[in-house]
Amino acid sequence: MDISSMDQLAKKKCKPCEGGVDPCSAAEAQEQLQNLPGWQLSDDGKWIRKQWNVKHFVQGMEFLNRVAEVAEEDGHHPDVHLIGYRKVNIELSTHAIGGLSENDFILAAKIDQVAP
Repeated sequence: MDISSMDQLAKKKCKPCEGGVDPCSAAEAQEQLQNLPGWQLSDDGKWIRKQWNVKHFVQGMEFLNRVAEVAEEDGHHPDVHLIGYRKVNIELSTHAIGGLSENDFILAAKIDQVAP
């Protein structure tokens, strides 16, 4: 993993996307994921996902609240799931283009920075 690449990605700001641009190709997505350990590309290449195991329910909720703050700051919102009380799943996609944009990888890097 190249920490400096992940840090550089996390320093970027998500740009509003209203459509009209092509989503990342599977090859582009795989290249970006090299800088984001643990994130996985969906079989159809339209979203990325990562799962965290947390110590307890409160830690999961605290993490989700930090994710909400980061996401709101960048105006790019993930699908978040608290499964049971010890697993957190986060999925990212740019719905306006029906696939992945650079915003998804930027937000993934920022989420990794606030993860437990």
